[in-house]
Formats: sequence, structure tokens, C-alpha cells
Amino acid sequence: MSLVAEAFVSQIAATEPWPENATLYQQLKGEQILLSDNAASLAVQAFLQMCNLPVKVVYRANAEYMSPSGKVPFIHVGNQVVSELGPIVQFVKAKGHSLSDGLDEVQKAEMKAYMELVNNMLLTAELYLQWCDEATVGEITHARYGSPYPWPLNHILAYQKQWEVKRKMKAIGWGNKTLDQVLEDVDQCCQALSQRLGTQPYFFNKQPTELDALVFGHLYTILTTQLTNDELSEKVKNYSNLLAFCRRIEQHYFEDRGKGRLS
Repeated sequence: MSLVAEAFVSQIAATEPWPENATLYQQLKGEQILLSDNAASLAVQAFLQMCNLPVKVVYRANAEYMSPSGKVPFIHVGNQVVSELGPIVQFVKAKGHSLSDGLDEVQKAEMKAYMELVNNMLLTAELYLQWCDEATVGEITHARYGSPYPWPLNHILAYQKQWEVKRKMKAIGWGNKTLDQVLEDVDQCCQALSQRLGTQPYFFNKQPTELDALVFGHLYTILTTQLTNDELSEKVKNYSNLLAFCRRIEQHYFEDRGKGRLS
């Protein structure tokens, strides 16, 4: 988003309070949504819960195509439609809600660096597993991604998406990676997150930030998504403080607020 566009969105957003009927759109949860999109949606839900902003989750088979960026989730607030965590954080901030205002400039820079780490490692690993690991593609991805659509459209859309992701993987140097190398990247990312978290309840001590929402979205989804094997989730399970972190956020921001267990 350009600076001019950001300024315009901020100006529009700031003039209106957060409505009670705000909605978040994602794909069908039971039979369609994939690991990476589910993680992204959960991260935004957690962020909004941490901001005490109500949102209703709406499931649509064509959510990806409804989104202004082609990515989920996206929120519909008043007459504004905003997609993906980063722009949603900025949109919410323009309405006077921020989780990171209490951080100093050094901490904000550190937070952004760890968010980049999560997106560069965990998100990319999820996409690799979904679209480049032949076992996962054959047993899970193609069937789920194309499930709402009739033949042959279901196959066409799945192969088109797979081609797009593989092209991206080649562009960022992941095209020739093996699954073991990808899992090692995930482990290194989890190790870095575990060391930064330490014994604190959240990454910056007692109050969550958007980093906590992002990490929770990815780790919780990895832990609770059934794949062809448990290799990915086992990498997360090696770090007890990350498991406790996920449970803490689930309990405090979902169960205790009447949302029920997420899984």
C-alpha cells in the first residue's frame, strides 16, 4: 500500500468508531481452508481479540476471490474492506487501537524483525508443504482447495494455484529445497522464537502485541492441523514455552470470552 493510500485509509478509518457488526471473511473451515490461510485468519482473529474489538467470522468458498488483495482473511468494517494482518493492524491503529504503542523504537524494530522471521520461515514452510510436498498435495491440498467447485474447475484452480506457489518458491530460493531442509528451517525459527519468549507470558513481557497474534496464529494452526504426518507439528512440540504460549492465548482470548476451544 502506498503512503498516499495509507494516509487516505487512516483518515477515513479514524472518523468512524469500530462497529458491532464487523465481519472477517475466510474460506470454509471444515473442508476447504488450507494450513497457511487458516493460520493467517487465526492471527487476525487473535489480534482483534487482543484489541477487544468484536468481529464475526464468515465462511465463504470464494473468500480468496472476494479479497481486494487476493489473500485471506479480510475484514469488512463499515464501508471499508481491508485484507491481511499488516494492513488490518494499520487500519485498527487509525481507529485508536494499538497493541504496540507501549514499545520503544528499538522494541518496535525488534518486533517487526521477528514478524518478518515468521513470515519468511513459517508461512513459507506452510506454503511449501501444501503445494510442493507431493504427498501432501496428493492427499490433502488439491482435494481441499478445489472442494467447493465442480469438475474440471476444481482441478484447474488447484493446478493454477500450485503453479503460482512453485514459481514463488523458485524466486525466493526454495524451489530446490527438500522437505528435511524446510523442517530444519521451521525448527530454527521455533528455536529463535522460544529463546526470545523465554519465561515471559508474551514476547514483550506482560502485554501482547501483533507479534504474539501472528506467532499464535501460525503455531496453533500447525499444532492442530492434520497433515500426512506429524513432522511439522513435532518441531513446535519440542519447545514447551511455545506450547504454553499457545495454550495461554487460546484460554485467555478465546475460551474465557465465550468463544470456546478453537480446535
